[in-house]
Amino acid sequence: MSDEHEALQERLQYRFRAPSLLNEALTHRSVSEHNNERLEFLGDAVLNFVIASELFHRQPGDSEGDLSRLRASLVNRQTLAGIARDLDLGACLRLGSGERKSGGRRRDSILSDALEGVFGAVYLDGGFEVGEALILRLFRERLENLPAARELKDPKTRLQELLQSRRQPLPAYEVVEVTGQAHDQSFRVSCRIDGMDLESQGVAGSRRQAEQVAAREMLAIIREPETGG
Repeated sequence: MSDEHEALQERLQYRFRAPSLLNEALTHRSVSEHNNERLEFLGDAVLNFVIASELFHRQPGDSEGDLSRLRASLVNRQTLAGIARDLDLGACLRLGSGERKSGGRRRDSILSDALEGVFGAVYLDGGFEVGEALILRLFRERLENLPAARELKDPKTRLQELLQSRRQPLPAYEVVEVTGQAHDQSFRVSCRIDGMDLESQGVAGSRRQAEQVAAREMLAIIREPETGG
């Protein structure tokens, strides 16, 4: 086993009985047909279950929707890639020459997939309890500093819920301008609320994203009096 793999096991605080599983978890598909995709599939399932179970017990008052949003805030490409970087997983990856030259060791998608592969490998090598302990250890700080579930709702949902709580009309969104070429368009969307004489606008690379920006701006406008703005 390489020095990099030995050092990674120290950082994981787990030593593999079958080192071939760790090697497989760190092998990208650009190297061989025998790569980490199957372990990634398994590790993703184990990770989602462990985090779901932990949130279920930590957040007894949260709804299914709140728990789903919290899990999504933890189990995503950016978070997994960040943990992989903390473990210096990139230095241990086996990549094809093309991926190496294009910076594959730093790419979020490759790092997050490899980390899930490691979770799958630990589960097969040591069992569920060992895999669970590893995941909870790596996610400990994030689990202890969970955001409020409400903060994870997208701006359109938050705006709609706020207006409903005030018994006010729901917002209307309209595309007011589309610029750029077909492959690189920019959308300007307006957000209006009947009876409030208010309008906000958002600009983004898709209609959906522009609506979210406009909704965020509208939230800032209608909340100003409440915050002394």
